[in-house]
Amino acid sequence: MEIREIMTTRVVMVSFDDTLATVKHIFDSAKFHHLLVVEDGELQGVVSDRDLLRALSPFIDSVVEAPRDVATLNRRVHQIMGRKPVTLPPDADVSAAVEIFLDKGVSCIPIVRDGLRPVGIVSWRDVLRALAPRAAQ
Repeated sequence: MEIREIMTTRVVMVSFDDTLATVKHIFDSAKFHHLLVVEDGELQGVVSDRDLLRALSPFIDSVVEAPRDVATLNRRVHQIMGRKPVTLPPDADVSAAVEIFLDKGVSCIPIVRDGLRPVGIVSWRDVLRALAPRAAQ
């Protein structure tokens, strides 16, 4: 089975200079756990919801929120993103994704064409969903 059969093609991309407030808004309003960081059409990194949680003050939107807490929302994507993500092409076998998930400890793999042009994303959940029916056979 090829990655193209299970990848999500609806990916959300942000740029280096987008604020964490923008990233938070995207994560709050969509069911995404990863955003691709793209500059000039090429993949530069990945921001996960966990990266965002680590970067933001835990006091945002609480009764004890202070100006310094809100200021964490002004940080930029390039300050928290994971750089040089492991990628796969759309025609890679799903087993290659499984190996990456096990060996690298990542939770998503950007799918790229022509070097670094993102065309999709695969999470470990996508792989499990695809392989679960086969395990039952």
